[in-house]
Amino acid sequence: MSEPTVHEAEFESPDTEATQVMTRTGEYIYQGPVPQWEAQARDRLAAAIDHFSSPLADLLERDANEGDTRFLVTDFLSDGLGYDKYGSLTTEYRTKGESVDYGIRIGGDVFAFIEVKACRQSLDARNLRQAKLHAVDESVEWVVLTNGRTWQVHHCPPDAETGTDLVLDVDLLAEGGREFAVSALFHLTQEAVEHGRLEDLRKWRAALSPEPLVEILRSGAVIDAVRHEMRRRTGHLGHLGDTEEILRALNEGVISRRVTS
Repeated sequence: MSEPTVHEAEFESPDTEATQVMTRTGEYIYQGPVPQWEAQARDRLAAAIDHFSSPLADLLERDANEGDTRFLVTDFLSDGLGYDKYGSLTTEYRTKGESVDYGIRIGGDVFAFIEVKACRQSLDARNLRQAKLHAVDESVEWVVLTNGRTWQVHHCPPDAETGTDLVLDVDLLAEGGREFAVSALFHLTQEAVEHGRLEDLRKWRAALSPEPLVEILRSGAVIDAVRHEMRRRTGHLGHLGDTEEILRALNEGVISRRVTS
């Protein structure tokens, strides 16, 4: 029997229900057991992306207008993202004197507004600005902008004076990007939203800003990992005060110059 590869050996687990997911780079990421609802949502989304790629290409070829693009968006919201056309989606949702293309309801409450643009129209700050105003007026924290091909998901804090946070930006027709599209857009499926996965992704994105990253770099877990790696590379067995030395070197030589400057 041949020896296992590095990736196979690294993620080998006695748990027979454990799941190994292959990324588009060919690497395996051990995730543990995947809930049935998640596996089903991912499979449905992958099938929908495959199914709608040809109609979407046709829309782009004939430079379809916004109305025609909405037909595809409606079907994708239902067939791919799992929102019931008649129970979860409200078209031409009325705000104060105006309307947005869709409102998505979850549990009876409006979870997000969706603005649809023509398939060849770019998604710009002007589109987002108008949608955000509607969202703030209606106390809705999520806005989805799409032209059928590109799907952007923005989080809109309740404070109208603050900006929005781009949480997802997915191109369904990106070359070699099917796995990425499924992995990213999964968070917008009805099941993922109900299980808090979109909110968890928002927190992850927020944690990538400099201030939270500095806090993480200074944490005991990171310092311990750096010390272990430094010992491995240098052969040094360690000494009293080595943890403090590493923290000081990070603060003075890395964080202060690269992050807080």
